[in-house]
Amino acid sequence: MSLQHASLATGRWRTLPFVEQMAHVGSEVERAMNWKQRGHDTNWRLAYERALELLDFTLDDPRNLPRAKEIARVRESLVDFFGGTNEFGSSDKLMRDYFGAFAFAARRNY
Repeated sequence: MSLQHASLATGRWRTLPFVEQMAHVGSEVERAMNWKQRGHDTNWRLAYERALELLDFTLDDPRNLPRAKEIARVRESLVDFFGGTNEFGSSDKLMRDYFGAFAFAARRNY
């Protein structure tokens, strides 16, 4: 899988606060859910891959070490939700609620 966010991979991602990082991940998750609901297989898979890539960047950010367990669990949940058997029982609503809190917090900081 090639990098979708090459400019962020060069270090720009680490300049963003954690809440903004997670809000960006949430945007990609939202796109994936919307495309999947519309039946656009290629588009939802690409958005899903971008979300995973951003989560990997977030995990690699040393500032987020205290949150690594949560970030890894979110990644695991996304993989299960989009690519697995949904063993965790995730739903579009749960994803929107979780990531929506980060989007709200990120907007409040501006």
